[in-house]
Amino acid sequence: MAKSKTSFFCRECGSEHSKWMGKCSVCGQWNTISEEVIRIEKAPKWKKEEGKKQRNKPQAVHKMTSSNEDRIDLNNAELNRVLGGGLVKGSLVLVGGEPGIGKSTLLLQVALKANNLKILYVSGEESAQQIRMRADRIGVDNEHCYILNETRTDEIFMHLANMDVDLLVVDSIQTLQTEKVDSTAGSISQIRESAGELQRFAKESHIPVFIVGHITKDGSIAGPKILEHMVDTVLQFEGDRNYGYRLLRSHKNRFGSTSELGIYEMRSNGMREVSNPSEILISQRDEQSSGVAITATMEGGRPMLIEVQALTSSAVYGTPQRSATGFDTRRLNMLLAVLEKKAGFKLGAKDVFLNIAGGIKVDDPAIDLAVVCSILSSNYDLPIPDKTCFAAEVGLSGEIRTVNHAEQRIREAEKLGFERIYISKFSMKGIQQKDYSIKIIGNSRLEQVFKSLFATKD
Repeated sequence: MAKSKTSFFCRECGSEHSKWMGKCSVCGQWNTISEEVIRIEKAPKWKKEEGKKQRNKPQAVHKMTSSNEDRIDLNNAELNRVLGGGLVKGSLVLVGGEPGIGKSTLLLQVALKANNLKILYVSGEESAQQIRMRADRIGVDNEHCYILNETRTDEIFMHLANMDVDLLVVDSIQTLQTEKVDSTAGSISQIRESAGELQRFAKESHIPVFIVGHITKDGSIAGPKILEHMVDTVLQFEGDRNYGYRLLRSHKNRFGSTSELGIYEMRSNGMREVSNPSEILISQRDEQSSGVAITATMEGGRPMLIEVQALTSSAVYGTPQRSATGFDTRRLNMLLAVLEKKAGFKLGAKDVFLNIAGGIKVDDPAIDLAVVCSILSSNYDLPIPDKTCFAAEVGLSGEIRTVNHAEQRIREAEKLGFERIYISKFSMKGIQQKDYSIKIIGNSRLEQVFKSLFATKD
């Protein structure tokens, strides 16, 4: 008979306490301690140990051999980019996102298209018939992809012991139950112990594991925070339901950069990879419109052009409104203060609305110049000259500051047929105009940019 005991866990950080307390002593959160029953199991879960396990010995760093991680090509260029060039063997990858955003569709599509891998897709939320219907919509068939409807971890590991798989997909971690913990599925202890068993399985068998995680209403992954510390990679799948585009961001990656971005388009037949996001994020128009500016931004090592839309109007309700979609509202207020104080533009009595087209969120400071130019373009109802692009940061004193990867931004604008790009004067070092067909305009102050764009205004 297995021993049972109760313990207290924090819902935020997953730390264990000997008694209940109002405030967690680890993370400092209030009213997050809950009591759960734990049943301790001594039997191994997924394989039998042969003989006495040899203990690890300390090794000197200079005597250790270094080698590149053995990566698996998933036949999905966007996912490979976000993972850092492919999936590392033995890694544990957590994919989070809102309900209905497309997490299950993406992973099932990856499992079906990876013809060179034997994959076990474990689903605790959908039946086999529902998964088959989604596979029919995707339109891809793979005889090496196996579906298992199971939530008990011991049963899953029993099937894994009888199958020689190359990849395991679990949808989702909140539905798993282990006999080690006597509590309901989705509880803090269940999520922690189930993730711990999957982590041990991945490290000992060198089989990579994808796990799907639900998120809370504030956007964080449900369960203890320790879940994100246990896994090797945390991917966030996000997007606006009113748009067809989905963004896959890496919030943590032990085997690559966390600044990479993957873009997909949600269609009835699954996720379509978007190889050139600049073309879809720029609206096509028959005529020029005021309040629209194009800027070159960077997401990891990928340059892309996005459209910034601004609307200014007189405040008729007393207090001016300042609203931004896809852009930091506090930074918008800062840029408006710079325009008012340093450049002399009277916008204190104007409503200002800003939107990043395409439903994406951008925090690159290089779009500052495009933001202020779109605001002034809307304020004076003067369209920005066609085929014009911007890539510069605006300082508090009104100076145009340099940004990184200026050459890549210029190349992206040149590739899409833009004729001129405004950058910082200090970014011109090392850049030769003769190497580009696009005209590169360097400025050091906002006033210089405004006089060039809007010659009739000062």
